[in-house]
Amino acid sequence: MAIPVIDFSKLDGDSKTKAEALAEIANGCEEWGFFQLVNHGIPLELLEQVKKVCSESYKEREQDFKRSEPVRLLNRLIDGNDSLSAEDLKKCDWEDVFILHDDNEWPSSPLNFKETMKEYRTELKKLAEKVMEAMDTNLGLQKGYIKKSFSNDDDDNDEPFFGTKVSHYPPCPRPDLVTGLRAHTDAGGVILLYQDDEVGGLQILKNGRWIDVQPVKDAIVINTGDQIEVISNGRYKSVWHRVLAMKDGNRRSIASFYNPSYKATIAPAPELSGAEGYPAFVFGNYMSVYAKQKFMPKEPRFQAVKAL
Repeated sequence: MAIPVIDFSKLDGDSKTKAEALAEIANGCEEWGFFQLVNHGIPLELLEQVKKVCSESYKEREQDFKRSEPVRLLNRLIDGNDSLSAEDLKKCDWEDVFILHDDNEWPSSPLNFKETMKEYRTELKKLAEKVMEAMDTNLGLQKGYIKKSFSNDDDDNDEPFFGTKVSHYPPCPRPDLVTGLRAHTDAGGVILLYQDDEVGGLQILKNGRWIDVQPVKDAIVINTGDQIEVISNGRYKSVWHRVLAMKDGNRRSIASFYNPSYKATIAPAPELSGAEGYPAFVFGNYMSVYAKQKFMPKEPRFQAVKAL
């Protein structure tokens, strides 16, 4: 069983070809919650450069990871010198990570890191908005509905948030004892992942089974977050996913999040209101709940934010 791979350039074809692409995207959203895009318009030379600068940036962080809490805990457990148990490692992720957004400090090395990642984020943001427009069409919503719903109606300058998480999952001596990234659904809107095309480990939960998200060279993996589930009134479910720790290889993962403004009010689209009945809430309030319950069942999060 393989995650759908969609030729995104078909959206720019004739009416028949475009309809085929929209149907494939609808299937990806409704049946999987994850799908991969090829021929997405992001220059392949840029993707290669992103891969290069992110891998080089990790080399400068590698020694810090070796001194990190997950490594220390695993070494203590393997040594068996104290009362530490395997349960103590279940709240750790075998992951080195840093976040990029418009207002924080980015790594200064390698020299072209900032320039490359700025260009990449610009391209990826445009791709996210095209994906959301396809979702608008498939859901029977006005073009631009999802993007507009991610903004704060009371402030034209309060636009959706776009962040990028650069992760590496280094080789792990005991992948049976620790997870690369624990199972969760994503809190926000549309997630765009440029994953490693050689080292696997990403899995989604489908029909009670964990399914590998197969590496596809130069593809961008798309998944829908909790806010898309709400806006679609449950038609597009956010999906549980995880990253396995691997004994060999150093998995690179660059995930970008097109999320609502913290002040945006999220609710089911009026055209889609019905039996599911998700509550309306301010996204910032949802994030306060999510920060405490990220790795727990998602349904109580919706109820908790409803009570705020």
